[in-house]
Amino acid sequence: MTIGIVGAGSVGSAIGTVLARAGIEAKILNRRGAAAMGPLAALLAPHVTAGTHEEVLGADIVFVAVPWTRLGEALGGVDWTGRIVVDCTNALEGPSFKPVNLHGRTSSEAFATYVPGARVVKTINHILPHLLAGDPRAEGGRRVLFLAGDDADAKAEIGAIIDKIGFYRVDLGGLREGGRMIEFPGGPLPALNFVVFD
Repeated sequence: MTIGIVGAGSVGSAIGTVLARAGIEAKILNRRGAAAMGPLAALLAPHVTAGTHEEVLGADIVFVAVPWTRLGEALGGVDWTGRIVVDCTNALEGPSFKPVNLHGRTSSEAFATYVPGARVVKTINHILPHLLAGDPRAEGGRRVLFLAGDDADAKAEIGAIIDKIGFYRVDLGGLREGGRMIEFPGGPLPALNFVVFD
């Protein structure tokens, strides 16, 4: 199972950090190319390394952590059929952080239009990047990562990764209902730091 990470900003870097720490192999891509990865590449090696456009966007599982306004540019022209795409985005216009008008859709429903045929799972967008990159064990328990999606097998695959990186997964159900709970802005769960004592 190959893993790609699109975006090497604060969220993409945090995803790379937790995967590398757990010994999970992945390729990461930013729009400026591998040479611009610099210190981040050294930090993530050897498990997470800079990848080509084809390697990252052609992976079995692709984590998407780019600004909303760059989704078309970052994801266009790719056959997504049957692959798992993890929506780690929030529907905001940068740098103003103005909410995008989604015309009644949830952000994940809108996101899915950029990756037609993919099995979309929403997660990670709701937790602050420094908490994601930090120790998942806190206050004597484990930090929670919520996830939502319509494909049970895809959620199981991403849930297994959540388990391996040390977080506690909570399945919120389908993409529309569950995704609405963790979308930002608007959802009740983003930016809250939940810990489960298990």
